[in-house]
Amino acid sequence: MVRVLLTKPGEVSVAMAPTTQYEDQLCRAGYGNIAGIDEAGRGCWAGPVVAAAVVLPREVLTQPMCLADVDDSKRLNAHQRETMYAQIYALATGIGLGIVPAYLIDTMGIVPATRLAMMIALLSLPCQVDALLIDALVLPGLSLWQRSLIKGDASCLSIAAASIVAKVSRDHLLCTADSAYPGYGFALHKGYGTVAHQRALRRLGPCAFHRWTFRPVTALCYPELEAQE
Repeated sequence: MVRVLLTKPGEVSVAMAPTTQYEDQLCRAGYGNIAGIDEAGRGCWAGPVVAAAVVLPREVLTQPMCLADVDDSKRLNAHQRETMYAQIYALATGIGLGIVPAYLIDTMGIVPATRLAMMIALLSLPCQVDALLIDALVLPGLSLWQRSLIKGDASCLSIAAASIVAKVSRDHLLCTADSAYPGYGFALHKGYGTVAHQRALRRLGPCAFHRWTFRPVTALCYPELEAQE
């Protein structure tokens, strides 16, 4: 299905909506429950990385129009994501979440922390899984069949659903953090490196919610360390 996207005022772009082609192949090969896995917050300067694992039932995979508006979370606005989030929860066989906080990201590095969040999401599922479709990464050491799809959130319905669940869940956490750490504007920029976030960091310095080892945070708050390199 082709989807028309509004970009700038007066401009539109055309993109293919996610399909069930990968899930259909696995179903025909005899696999049962298939989990789509994606993350949100990997490139942020603050807050956790959040992963979601979503298992869609066979009736949804054979009639994907019931989730026709599900798409890569980056191609949806906040209202659309919230609407689809509720619909995914209503229809999914199972949903698992994995949350890895900033201090562990600083300790482990963002890629291992992202894999850990995905593993936690997978282990949090309330149902058995037979195969995995993962956006961009693989999970080493698992005996489950898995496939990594570059830009899978834009091409695979299960991964797109996971991208929405991860993004909305993380946004909710950042709105809560806005009250715990006032002045940074987490509810607005969600931890990304916006101009407003940069100004807050220069004014207040980093808080416990920030990823202190991320180079942009270090460069803004401790420029003397950058100068020594």
